[in-house]
Amino acid sequence: MRIYLYSLAAGLLVGIVYSLLNVRSPAPPVIALIGLLGILVGEQIIPFAKTLLNKEPAAVSWMHQIKPHMFGHLPKGGKPTDVASDKA
Repeated sequence: MRIYLYSLAAGLLVGIVYSLLNVRSPAPPVIALIGLLGILVGEQIIPFAKTLLNKEPAAVSWMHQIKPHMFGHLPKGGKPTDVASDKA
């Protein structure tokens, strides 16, 4: 969860700097997010194509390359874990 807060803080900091410099962000937020999604999906096309060319099942590429990269370690609900293990 900490990495999400760092990401939010970095975004807020950039927004403040943009405001102080009196400039607008390079793209409207929705367009920027769609562009980032395109980059993320585009990164997976070559590994997926290699899997298909090697005649491996598509699920192999999904489980070992695409899913971990695109979704990362999603936060899970429940009791908080030890603070020391959250520093990774």
